Amino acid sequence: MNRALDGVTNVFRGGQVLSTANARMQHSLPQKGEAPPSKRLETSSAKSLMDIGTRRIFSADHDMFRESVRRFWTEEVVPYHKEWEKAGMVSRELWQKAGEQGLLGILVPEEHGGIGGDMLSAAVMWEEQMYSNCTGPGFALHSDICMPYISNYGSKEQIDRFIPQMTAGTCIGAIAMTEPGAGSDLQGVRTYAKKDGDDWILNGNKVFITNGCMADLVIVVTVTNREAKTAAHGISLFLVEKGMPGFQAGKKLEKIGLHAQDTAELFFEDVRLPASALLGQVNKGFYYLMNELPQERLLIADMAISSSEFMFEETRNYVMQRKAFGKTISHLQTVQHKLAEIKTEICVGRSFLDNCLQLHAENRLDSQTASMAKYWASDLQNSVATRCVQLHGGWGYMWEYPIAKAFVDSRVQPIYGGTNEIMKELIARSIVSQK
Repeated sequence: MNRALDGVTNVFRGGQVLSTANARMQHSLPQKGEAPPSKRLETSSAKSLMDIGTRRIFSADHDMFRESVRRFWTEEVVPYHKEWEKAGMVSRELWQKAGEQGLLGILVPEEHGGIGGDMLSAAVMWEEQMYSNCTGPGFALHSDICMPYISNYGSKEQIDRFIPQMTAGTCIGAIAMTEPGAGSDLQGVRTYAKKDGDDWILNGNKVFITNGCMADLVIVVTVTNREAKTAAHGISLFLVEKGMPGFQAGKKLEKIGLHAQDTAELFFEDVRLPASALLGQVNKGFYYLMNELPQERLLIADMAISSSEFMFEETRNYVMQRKAFGKTISHLQTVQHKLAEIKTEICVGRSFLDNCLQLHAENRLDSQTASMAKYWASDLQNSVATRCVQLHGGWGYMWEYPIAKAFVDSRVQPIYGGTNEIMKELIARSIVSQK
């Protein structure tokens, strides 16, 4: 077995996934004949916010996996990311390398063709991507947003056909929700699939689709019943494959950030889909989306906090070296206080995020809590980005400095996955609901 998989599989005992609490107890309580293990530091006490071996939600096995994942990002992504920024997408070879090392489909059950890892192992992958400051590879969307739809709602034929290829990185996934006139409001979808005998005829277009140009398989959110009593009752999901007549990806969209991430508009003109292309049951798509969106929002939130941790460490290193008025600017009280504020806010956010990760690992994360995490963490990420650029002075505005790229890449976080305004609406509904 590849060494990157060792840490994932060791989180299991006898093939059974341990709950987060049990996994933590396993590594925090001494076994017979063993000396008590050392206590793990939280990020607030660690030397660096990105240290391996910290945070009590993780185990030694997660640490081993994190070391492998960090090595992958450092060796296989960082040296080539500038080239991919110019190209507007990463290479297909990178996807296959990730597949070979067991870094795709971590959460998908092994019996479906996935890795069969636990929630916290998937989080390691999200976090290490942000610690590398390389936002190009759309691995998280592929593995932890697209693949669960197929694994959870797909037929045996769909699972057997697509999941092993997606885990191997030979089939790249995307999900097409957003339209020019429908973003956070999924009930405003206009893309329509009409029944034609046993087949469906799909027409419409989607926009801002991550992995859009490279995708071999797209989960398309579409209306199938225009007469439904509410829009939510008439939405279905379809699996549309690259090369199907009438399906075309538009040119890569030029964005202010995420320059190496493939983002495109998709067009569907009389695409004939067989009955086997329907994912799950007809007109149940909206409910599938509601079930899976909390994980998407948690993913965005964890990546936001991780990006904040990276930006803090990058800025700390900068102010310790940059000289002004005859000494490093880290000697200035105003700089010290600003760093103290930033670190405190990040550590408070990390504590809440780790709690959310633990809840989700135990299948107890609800929609409003995931919405809180996404809104708070992505707002914090942008606040941290602005302050860290300011502490860099004019150099923070130069593209050659990592903080500049982190700054522009952070801006989309409060927008996708449901805007933060929508997150507040969802939270508010849970507060005033009489149910």
